[in-house]
Amino acid sequence: MKDTPINHEIVTKQIRESKIRNIGKASIREVKLLINKIEKETGEKFVRMEMGVPGLTPPQIGIDAEIKALNEGVAAIYPDIEGTHILKKEVARFVKLFLDVDVDEANCIPTVGSMQGGFAAFLTLSRINKERNTTLLVDPGFPVHRQQHIVLGQKFESFDVYDYRGEKLRDKLESILSKGQIHSILYSNPNNPSWICFTPHELQIFGEMANKYNVIILEDLAYFGMDFRKDYSKPGVPPFQPTVAKYTDNFILLISSSKAFSYAGQRVASMVISNKIFNAQMPDLLRYYSTDIFGRALIYGTIYALSAGTSHSAQYGLAAMLKAVNDGTYNFVEYVREYGEKAKIMKKLFLDNGFHIVYDKDEGGVPIADGFYFTFAYPGFTGEELLEELLYYGISAIALSITGSERKEGLRACVSLVHRSQFPTLEARLKTFLENHPVKK
Repeated sequence: MKDTPINHEIVTKQIRESKIRNIGKASIREVKLLINKIEKETGEKFVRMEMGVPGLTPPQIGIDAEIKALNEGVAAIYPDIEGTHILKKEVARFVKLFLDVDVDEANCIPTVGSMQGGFAAFLTLSRINKERNTTLLVDPGFPVHRQQHIVLGQKFESFDVYDYRGEKLRDKLESILSKGQIHSILYSNPNNPSWICFTPHELQIFGEMANKYNVIILEDLAYFGMDFRKDYSKPGVPPFQPTVAKYTDNFILLISSSKAFSYAGQRVASMVISNKIFNAQMPDLLRYYSTDIFGRALIYGTIYALSAGTSHSAQYGLAAMLKAVNDGTYNFVEYVREYGEKAKIMKKLFLDNGFHIVYDKDEGGVPIADGFYFTFAYPGFTGEELLEELLYYGISAIALSITGSERKEGLRACVSLVHRSQFPTLEARLKTFLENHPVKK
């Protein structure tokens, strides 16, 4: 038995007692719980990279606005399901100023995090056309989106986009959409877990294919503006955050507050629906709803049934932060740039100790940005094997296999909860891993 930074017997015992059949296939929350127990029993702190949660303090602007709203009594009042006027106004402004896209305020709907936004969209979109019963997931992707489809009993197809960048993407989409079963396409940009970023050329392809086959694009913008290779921080000034909404009216945008504003705990996000789709009449909706107008069915049918609205005070907090950003008095991109700076350092530590980056290029062979996530692998290990082995070294991540990735050798690392003070510990543990698993030249 090799010496490892974390007690080998305790890690083995906790894995056994967790009743997780395969650590590599465990959900993110299951991995988190397992590590919590190992830390508690050993007294050793892990370098934790499994959870995609913010690691920065939320802006005081939002906290103050939410406290003010609570003091004024909003906790006793049901919020309007379609959202407070002040938030809807600022979301529409934000979309115009940072995406250069025009949407009506009515089409900007607060949701209980982007998780609920996606869930509500999947449920409603599956009912817009009785001839179409499948979502296309552009992988790798957020594992819970797959889980939501499973819970809903909905069909989905998927493919790993890494081998289909640029014009290859058009042919791949054509081969799937031409079957006539897809009602919507989901992707994230920047991507969770790989941090690849679609170029305007690729987004145009998505838009053109959406127009050709009349499918709706669900664009998950959880990491808005966080491709730090360009400065997307100035309201109303190019460059704008790239979006498919420049190339099609068949879109729904999911804009999270969790990462860009470190407001994850308040579970508030925005679903932005194009004017065309929001007002579209879709007769097949009448099978489930009292209206055939998409926007009304989504809000007063689906969201009403799910949560009857979004936390009243949290809407005021988000509205205040967005207003500050829209007015140019708060630069949210500059604040979260720390993630990219940490990723650059951490990736080098892995590369210096025998690891390699799995998803390493964007379209045209351009190196990916440094951001919230990166992916890594080690020679001779599958991702699932590597995940379990790293537990003995006090390093956590998640396997790419649960994200729909075809790169079975890889893991996803999130940089947010790793403090700079832990970098020496991470480096030492990686060196020990290399010593115990020497790479053959």
